[in-house]
Amino acid sequence: MPNADKGPPRILVSVATYNERDNLPPLVREVRERLPAADVLVVDDNSPDGTGRLADELAAADPHIHVLHRAGKLGLGTAILTAMRYAMDHGYDYLVNMDADFSHHPRYLPALVAGMDRHDVMIGSRYVPGGGTVAWPWSRRMMSWGVNLLVRFLLRIPAHDCSGAYRCYRVSKLRQAHLERMVSRGYSFQQESLYRCRKARSRIGETPIVFEDRRAGLSKVSPREVTRSLSVLLMLGLRAFFGFDRSDGATTATSQ
Repeated sequence: MPNADKGPPRILVSVATYNERDNLPPLVREVRERLPAADVLVVDDNSPDGTGRLADELAAADPHIHVLHRAGKLGLGTAILTAMRYAMDHGYDYLVNMDADFSHHPRYLPALVAGMDRHDVMIGSRYVPGGGTVAWPWSRRMMSWGVNLLVRFLLRIPAHDCSGAYRCYRVSKLRQAHLERMVSRGYSFQQESLYRCRKARSRIGETPIVFEDRRAGLSKVSPREVTRSLSVLLMLGLRAFFGFDRSDGATTATSQ
């Protein structure tokens, strides 16, 4: 829990962008409305559509907005790691990660932050009462259900939604989570980061969200990335299940 003598927690909301020019301004506006005291960090992967330049313009008009530019499309996992290190380096108490395409609606931000009074990681969950998805085909629902079942069984994570990216992390726990050991760089990052947090003895909670497909632009998930992520999850899960990963997560993660 935040120290009462410190005042309210410092919150950073991070969004990773690649060709999100149409979504970014309304998203940032709604984030700032829902959490007026929070800062926003845009991690842009050199978007050809000018998302990075637009983010710089937004930052120039609002000191609560910050932008990091990366050389190219380096993957969602490394973008979230970049935000985690930024939060640690700049003394934030909470880091909220969300997608830039409105599939994670800012209306759920207050509930995520409120849950941090009792938890170290709060998940915006599609799979608890009140949560759900909009317009998902049967095949996508089954794949998501299967991945979550596999992760809960092999990695022993006490959560219903282990694959969603809409989360709030306690930054002090991220310092203990051995981020330097992360092997995931794509969409398996979500499950592995939760696993590392659990090994750092984080209390994990969930609050319901309704996941909506993106408002504008195209999905960036490829079959190749899905295959690669599943192979990483199987490797991590089997190592954990058979006791080959014995790190206790008790030491401070290094900056990279």
